[in-house]
Amino acid sequence: MPSSLPRERLLALLSAAATQRVAIVGDAMLDVYLRGDVDRISPEAPVPVVRVRERKDALGGAANVAQNVAALGAGCALVAAVGGDVAGDRLREMLRAIGADPDAVVPVARPTTTKTRVLARSQQVVRFDEEDDSDLPASDVDRVLAAIGRAMEGATAVVLEDYNKGVLVPRVITETIRMAGERGLPVVVDPKYRNFFVYRGATVFKPNRRELEAALGAAVDLAHPEALPATLARLGVEHLLLTLGEQGMALISADGTTVRVPTTAREVYDVVGAGDTVTAYLAVMLGAGATAREAAIVANFAAGVEVAKLGAATVSPEEVVEAYDHYLSTQHGVHS
Repeated sequence: MPSSLPRERLLALLSAAATQRVAIVGDAMLDVYLRGDVDRISPEAPVPVVRVRERKDALGGAANVAQNVAALGAGCALVAAVGGDVAGDRLREMLRAIGADPDAVVPVARPTTTKTRVLARSQQVVRFDEEDDSDLPASDVDRVLAAIGRAMEGATAVVLEDYNKGVLVPRVITETIRMAGERGLPVVVDPKYRNFFVYRGATVFKPNRRELEAALGAAVDLAHPEALPATLARLGVEHLLLTLGEQGMALISADGTTVRVPTTAREVYDVVGAGDTVTAYLAVMLGAGATAREAAIVANFAAGVEVAKLGAATVSPEEVVEAYDHYLSTQHGVHS
């Protein structure tokens, strides 16, 4: 696999990350982790009483993609809908801390999507979500589109990150892809089921296998990939990057080629956030001039590093180079 991406090319692409700027459009959320101990059952109901010892806030959804872009050394603007509440203030504060442009966030009259997980002895006891996932009204869509136009100024790539929380309505999707096309910007899409077939014109469309099979209503047979180009034509995108978990990825392109990218993970502790890491690396690498195949290989190495970390984590360029070197040494006994 790395034979199609020499080490010098990898270093050049990663070095170019610092001059990239990604416009990210999608559903941002605040992830809250409450960790504590359980030593009794509530007298009020047959439920455990968790004595909270620690609270940790983390950027989730499209905001985690922004965090991964920033970890690469690239600039980013996140266009998302955030409420005028404490969670929204905290999310903006955290975006500011990673160097993302907080002014691209659009204030709306709905709660900031917040997912709170309560953990005891490393086990999740309960999760509760605060959100309104209905489609944004037309007036908010107008403001989101204006923010997207501003975010694209100076951008070298665009990401559409959908968690079905109401930002990526069809009008936002089609207008964003149109604006990106006018500027010659690559568009990376991480879709969900609601508007799966609305992304015509995107550069790389990145569902996982389960999402693609649910949208098609049929199983995907990678041993006989003859039907995949027809799926690509139906989607109307240049490249379909199918993420396959422990089986790596499959890149299907409009020219009829299919490339398998095997996993490079050495250890897998936690797959949470790996998709966001892949999305961020794809966008930055495409912005830096990588081919879709090169971007997929680099993103795959980044994912292999991310899954060896607990929780949604970021991956530095140095860690990608180390993973690349380790992979070559185990495959061929020498460094590239």
